[in-house]
Amino acid sequence: MNEAISKKPARVGKPLKTRLASNWQLYLLLLIPVVITAIYKYIPMYGIQIAFRDYKASRGYMGSEWVGFDWFRRFFAAPTFGRMIRNTILLSLYSLLWSFPVPIILSLCINQLRFKRYQRVVQTVLYAPHFISTMVICGMLRIFLSPSGGLINLIMGTQVDFLTQSSAFRTIYIASGIWQDAGWGCIIYLATLSNVDTSLYEAAKVDGASVFQRIMNVDVPALMPMAILNLIMSAGSLMNVGFEKVWLLQTELNKATSDVIAVYVYQQGIENAKYSYSTAVGLFNTVINLVLLFVVNKIASKTSDVGIV
Repeated sequence: MNEAISKKPARVGKPLKTRLASNWQLYLLLLIPVVITAIYKYIPMYGIQIAFRDYKASRGYMGSEWVGFDWFRRFFAAPTFGRMIRNTILLSLYSLLWSFPVPIILSLCINQLRFKRYQRVVQTVLYAPHFISTMVICGMLRIFLSPSGGLINLIMGTQVDFLTQSSAFRTIYIASGIWQDAGWGCIIYLATLSNVDTSLYEAAKVDGASVFQRIMNVDVPALMPMAILNLIMSAGSLMNVGFEKVWLLQTELNKATSDVIAVYVYQQGIENAKYSYSTAVGLFNTVINLVLLFVVNKIASKTSDVGIV
């Protein structure tokens, strides 16, 4: 008797046909992004096989000769392989190191503004550079850094062509990236801070906490889960240095630090029509990103409760 009472009745869910019939509008809306994702993301993966073939357009995918890992071995043996890997990793790591904390700091500062109109003006000014195209940004940089009449040279009283100096390229790339995207990146952190319970601030004030103490003990812990998620996603694209900006700012004299994998793929695939070779290089880059994504996610999952998988 007691056993019969202690047993809970099994929860019976609705059949799939019933759920589809009752929520067909939602499933129909969901079908649109699923189909678009399949067409533009998954079906093109069929073409990855040309990284393992000597692809000839006249022969098609299956008619081209299978060469295995020959294109990968050729890439590893390229004289600029070490330089491209080093430049790609360093440029990404430095960008992550300097760019990642800036949106967090900006969001904490903006959140302390009590005049809402002034807060909106500040946000608009910070967001604006994000909507400027990369082409225009690079044109502005060339004008600012011009050795004759450039703003930077006028301020410093020099006539230096910074874009021809390898030592200055990383600083130019990272600083312009922070200016362009830091304001846009803080939106998600401001949204997170807007959901913090106001009673926590009131309790902190009652306890005599200063503004800095309230930020460190209320705001920062609230931002940590979102910051970790963004860090994981950034690590997953560590090898994907922005092609457009590097390509537009690259010169023959700064290639020692600006020669990255993304530009190399463009040169080999588009300019030299080496489709199999460029696909192999791009596939290598993607695999490295995928491995980094899983490694960083694993570390984050073990050190905190935040993870993407």
